[in-house]
Amino acid sequence: MAPPSPHSKPLHSGSASRSTGSRRGEDPLVLGVTGLPASGKSTVAALFRAHGASVADADALAHEVLDRPAVLRRVEEALGEPLRDASGRADRPRIGSLVFGPGSGDALERLTEILHPEVRKALRRAIRDGKDRAAVVLDVPLLLEAGVDTLCHATVFVDAPDSIRRQRARRRGWSAAELRARDRRQGSRSQRRERADHVIRNGGTRTATANAVARIASELGLPRARRSPRTIKRTRRTS
Repeated sequence: MAPPSPHSKPLHSGSASRSTGSRRGEDPLVLGVTGLPASGKSTVAALFRAHGASVADADALAHEVLDRPAVLRRVEEALGEPLRDASGRADRPRIGSLVFGPGSGDALERLTEILHPEVRKALRRAIRDGKDRAAVVLDVPLLLEAGVDTLCHATVFVDAPDSIRRQRARRRGWSAAELRARDRRQGSRSQRRERADHVIRNGGTRTATANAVARIASELGLPRARRSPRTIKRTRRTS
């Protein structure tokens, strides 16, 4: 398996350097996938599965963490109100409205202070558990902002036209205001594109996106795809 490109750039100042150069022979290549909301990160991450990768989805891991009773109690205390649905699990739509809605203040920061350390631990476990795979893909919306890129050998920024992102956001039940709020949570498109090792433009057909993934996989020394991209399921986003 070929090592990542030697011209990888550090992604944020003041952080530890990326894993590039410290990878041992038995370690999987760790690839971080990020992008603006509704850009198709999960589609791209899933396509890497055909090239021998496992995928760790930070959003799904955050949902699992949030459903832990002790964690949910801390979140309720931090946000100042009960946040359980009829089944007693986390009321994610309500949490989303509190942290992204008007007057949210520092609610998002309070939430991430609770969730991010636990999600990072889970991502580290996923890397350890993926030692028999060609690569481990970390699908992380705040890859750069949370410093998770320091766990990666290379990163991919997934981009898509705003018109397409708005369509996808509507299918998830997000308002235009919520999409804008989620965008503001992250660095600008130009900054994130500049910081990434690879950029995928995900505004066309699934086949075109699969071909872009295949080119990156080849550059990184991953196996050729074993399945058609049409047979690979992605995680459907609702939050």
